Amino acid sequence: MTQKIAGFRLGIYVFKDAEVIDYAAPYGVFSVARRFDPELDVFLVGETLRPTQTQAGLTVLPNYGFIDRPSMNAFLIPGGFGTRQELHNGNLHHFIRQLPESCLLTSVCTGSWIYGKIGLLDGLPATNRKEPDRLEASNFGKVPIDRLAEIAPACRIRRSRLVDAGRIITAGGIASGMEMGFYLLKRAGYDDAFVNEVARTMEYQKAYDLYRADIEVVGHGTVAAVSNAA
Repeated sequence: MTQKIAGFRLGIYVFKDAEVIDYAAPYGVFSVARRFDPELDVFLVGETLRPTQTQAGLTVLPNYGFIDRPSMNAFLIPGGFGTRQELHNGNLHHFIRQLPESCLLTSVCTGSWIYGKIGLLDGLPATNRKEPDRLEASNFGKVPIDRLAEIAPACRIRRSRLVDAGRIITAGGIASGMEMGFYLLKRAGYDDAFVNEVARTMEYQKAYDLYRADIEVVGHGTVAAVSNAA
């Protein structure tokens, strides 16, 4: 088992039109996990400290701005309609590149587009949302996972629920932030008993048992474990 990282801190990026479930689900997992280990920490990071209107008008207040450069063990980019603007946000790209190598780079849904855009997925496996909405399924749109292949042609596209490529961990699907939250607890060194207790408390045990069989783990350039990968 991975050695436990004391005081593991997860920073979640919020931006205009970020998908609510994408960022709220992993935040919720860590919120419940803190009942069992208060040393865990989760917080919101914005480009600035201004209130941020995410999808459907839900406005949140970031705990930190880019200028604060908070210490964290993992940084998460959610998806949502707003990722289309974030693809061109040079401040975000610079912030990511300045994070220490020890900080995990994670994403939910179309958040992986950002890592692909700045070349961090070249040669690595990654996933994205596979079920399109009505616009994406029409002649005017594109399925998000296919868009990832277009943005990052050197990325090895996978269809797993979650793909761990070492430093970069991507999850596909709007609700996959739940699995990302649980998986980050494991990357932080918490054992199965701890994670199962968090899932049980959230009444998510059955879904967790199902989805954790759809995780692809890659280590040192080789596939260490694969379940349902394309």
